[in-house]
Order: sequence, then structure tokens, then C-alpha cells
Amino acid sequence: MQVPRLVATDVDGTLLDPQLQVTARTARAVDDHVAAGGRFVLVTGRPPRWIPPVAAQLGSVRLALCANGAVLYDVVADRVLWARQIDRDTLAFVADAAHRTLPGCGIAVERVAAGAFDDVDSQFLAEPGYSHAWEDDDSGRTDRAALLSSPAVKLLVRAPGMTSEEMVAALGPAVGDAVDLTFSHPGGLVEASSPGITKATGLADVAGADGLDASDVVAFGDMPNDIEMVRWAGHGVAMGNAHPALIAVADEVTASNADDGVARVVERWVSPDLPDTAAETRRA
Repeated sequence: MQVPRLVATDVDGTLLDPQLQVTARTARAVDDHVAAGGRFVLVTGRPPRWIPPVAAQLGSVRLALCANGAVLYDVVADRVLWARQIDRDTLAFVADAAHRTLPGCGIAVERVAAGAFDDVDSQFLAEPGYSHAWEDDDSGRTDRAALLSSPAVKLLVRAPGMTSEEMVAALGPAVGDAVDLTFSHPGGLVEASSPGITKATGLADVAGADGLDASDVVAFGDMPNDIEMVRWAGHGVAMGNAHPALIAVADEVTASNADDGVARVVERWVSPDLPDTAAETRRA
């Protein structure tokens, strides 16, 4: 690939190491890319309020595509620039389908405000029986009617006794093309976005605003919610720890997130004289 004009990377399992840190090597590679005139964007399933701790570990983050491409967040200005929402009727339809096809599941919704921490108590709301997939449970609890009363950028369905693949296989036929289903966590969590909204569509919007297209982009990911983005980019890279479905569509497999996989590829262009640059990458 030619020198990429835009580096786009997933966050968890990709940019961050297993301790949820950006290593010094990875931060240096990203900062060198930006210093040389390149662009950089985070592309994640995280909401805006979970972005500042990541951005604080880098010197070069301005934009973050959040909620699997449904939200564009300006980190520096602390402003949501746009959001693609699921309407109330579709939320109700998908929630009903989930309760029918996945008995005992829990439902949650993700919303955004003007800034990452505006009206934070109503940004993530869940049914009382919802079991959070991560240790940090910052959800508010409410009944199902209140949960579905306003549009949301993401609907989450949680069934801890199933795998996420099993959930998609069961729920997909019931919802059809009403929403876009994916997952970033293997243990019984499915994420629904407005139909046609993926990390790829969000990234295409960001790139296009700068006069760039897919051939200008290198994109990194590790889970099925990264598939469309990695497939769309001019050069799509799967981490060494990536889900097999993502590895299958990638142009290249780099080292794991525990071994500076992102840095090893970016250094190919910003620090080509390093002796171990991309030493542990391979073509998919």
C-alpha cells in the first residue's frame, strides 16, 4: 500500500493492550504519523464518554467514531458532531423480537448528548434484569417503556448464557434489515445500529469530508464489528488476537494488541528503518 493518509483503528483489543493502555511505542507511531501530515481517527463501539481516557494517552486524537460508526465525536471540543439514531418504532420492534427469540435476555440503549458528559445519567439505560458485559456498569435502570421512549444510537441485547454468534444467528432472521446487528464481545452481547450503519459507513463519511477515499486508509480491528471497516479500507489489518471472521477478510494480520500490532504496521511508513518494523505481520 502507498503511504496511508488516514490511520483508523478500533480501540479495545486493538489499539489498547490487555491492560487497557496505549503503549509508548504505539503512541509514538501514531504521533509520528500525524506529525508527518497524516490523519488519525478512533473507530470504536465505545460511547463518547468512554473516549477521554483513551485520548489522554495519545497526543494526536481529534475525532472518534463511536457506537460502531453511529456517532462522530470531537474529542478536543467535547462535542458530538453528528449521530445516526434508531427510531422509537424500530427500537420497540427489535426489543420485542429479542424477547421472543432470546427468552430471558436483557435490553439496554445507548444515547448521546451534546458533549460526552452532558446528561450522563440518561445516556445508557437498561432494564432491571440487564447484566453488564464489562466490570464498569454505568447504566441507569428503568422499565422497558421508558427505555424505548426516545431514539438511541445503539440497542444492546444481553444473554450471558449464550455466545454472541448464537445470539446473532437467532435474532438476525427475526429483525431482518430493520437494524444492523454485530458484536464486539464474545460472551452473549449483540449490538444493533440503525440499518446500514457500520464502522465502514462512518469512516467513509470522515474520510470523504477530508477528500479521501478507501485507497487512502489503513484500518485496524479485532472483532466482527470491525469487519465492514477492515474490508472497506484500502488496507485492512487484523490483529493477531482477532476473531477468525475478521482475519478472513483482512489484507494482513499483524501482531497482537499485547505486542504493539498497530505500531508494527504504522512504523512501516513513519519509521521504516526500525529493524523489527512489522516483523511479526503476515498476509491474511
